[in-house]
Amino acid sequence: MEKAIAYIDANFENLVSDLKDYLRIPSISTLPDYEAEMLRAAQWTSERLQRAGIPHVEVVRTRGHPIVYGEWIVSGEAPTVLIYGHYDVQPADPLEAWDQDPFEPVIRDNHIVARGAADDKGQVYVNIAALEALHIAYGGALPVNIKILIEGEEEVGSSALATFVKENKDRLSADVIVISDTTMLSLDQPAISTSFRGMLYTELEVTGPAFDLHSGQHGGVVHNPIQALSEIIASLHNSDGSVAIDGFYDRVRTLSEQEKADLASLYSEDDFKAETGAPKSWGEEGYNLRERIVARPTLELNGIVGGWTGPGRKTVLPSKAIAKISCRLVPDQEPDEVEVLLRRRIQELTPPTVRSELRVLGMSKPIHLSADNRATRIAIEAYEKGFGVRPILMRKGGSLPIMSTFSDVFNVPIILAGYGLPSDRVHGPNERFHLECLRRGIATAIHLYQGLAKYKDS
Repeated sequence: MEKAIAYIDANFENLVSDLKDYLRIPSISTLPDYEAEMLRAAQWTSERLQRAGIPHVEVVRTRGHPIVYGEWIVSGEAPTVLIYGHYDVQPADPLEAWDQDPFEPVIRDNHIVARGAADDKGQVYVNIAALEALHIAYGGALPVNIKILIEGEEEVGSSALATFVKENKDRLSADVIVISDTTMLSLDQPAISTSFRGMLYTELEVTGPAFDLHSGQHGGVVHNPIQALSEIIASLHNSDGSVAIDGFYDRVRTLSEQEKADLASLYSEDDFKAETGAPKSWGEEGYNLRERIVARPTLELNGIVGGWTGPGRKTVLPSKAIAKISCRLVPDQEPDEVEVLLRRRIQELTPPTVRSELRVLGMSKPIHLSADNRATRIAIEAYEKGFGVRPILMRKGGSLPIMSTFSDVFNVPIILAGYGLPSDRVHGPNERFHLECLRRGIATAIHLYQGLAKYKDS
């Protein structure tokens, strides 16, 4: 163990430089123009896993972006750990909001700043570096069997990976699954996540005239699709911040007063302002901030476009307008049921002067993990050794599309071993990953895999 940690300390600058190379690849999964970069990122991941000592690595081509799969079976008696992460990233727009090229990483304020630094290349790299250190410490072997699965479609729904997992259940079977794609509470308070919200992601298109019109000739007699879309989406929330869709909250679990108090203690208005830069919090009345993030469902507008958005003037009355709408869902809510409710509500709100079409772009179920198992106890000990502080167990507000597939297919303990921070600006400009999270994360992962070597012991 000491030898593995010493290897990380002695080579940390080289590891940071290596991670920078990874971050320079613009592996944007949602944009078709980046298909070649997605393949380049998959090949880089494959080659880096091989350099870490994993003997069997392959790039699996799919109908979407490639999956990287590595396997290191050292013993039929040793426990097997399946590690998951993703190499794809979100688009970097708006580019003008970045302090540098988003794919040219820099070190600033003890952070590595680049798109994908925290979500999820930095966290993937934590595990790669930990496996490399263990390989060296154990003289070419490992204390556990490793299967590692790095996909390229997490940011667009993981559909290819879900199919791959179901078709390769026996090949991927493991005693424990480790996922590194989450955040902790802070650098000084590590946390292990125990739940994720589900997701329904849709696109709403409102159309009016058959083609763009002159706003002087037809303004006032044609219902502008941008205005109609705005009227529809403005009616999806009540004035108290709640979602104005009948039945939307029917399946939502009620928290106990103790659960409410525990969540309230984790997040304050000051924390919110420091993390977001917003002047004041907003949201569903009657619930504390953390409760709104992890235990209440939401409906969010992720984008809206229509008409002339270029520089200067163009007095156009557009033929269509589009909004991206997502719903974060909590345990017991079913994405397909919420889709029906949302579709019905939009139909009710659509006036006869325009047409509307709701398209589903992806969905995943919410999941809540039991922490009452030996794997989680081993993870708690590993975090305490790596960060010097005992971690808390914490619900998360984000979504991981593949989680429900892993849970359904394998039915084994899942450890959400994440190393990011809430201040990492994930999905936004100047995304970053704290270098101490990288260093302590690698140490924690070393302790975790060392601890899981005894997972089967009675």
